[in-house]
Amino acid sequence: LMGASTPHFALQMRERIRILIRGLPADHPARIEGEREISRLNRIAFAGEVRGHKAEPGLAPLRSVTAGTEV
Repeated sequence: LMGASTPHFALQMRERIRILIRGLPADHPARIEGEREISRLNRIAFAGEVRGHKAEPGLAPLRSVTAGTEV
């Protein structure tokens, strides 16, 4: 399940990986890698897609454009 992911599918992939690793011990290599991948997918899902353009001088960016990103 791991590999290239689009923001559109990142959360679906994250949940599938979460289900696959949930029964593994915390120190299991597959669980460690799965948790690392979940973190990456979270970043992709919330900050991986940029829409619109930067705000014009004097105007704040729309919340819908900056939601989930650190601005």
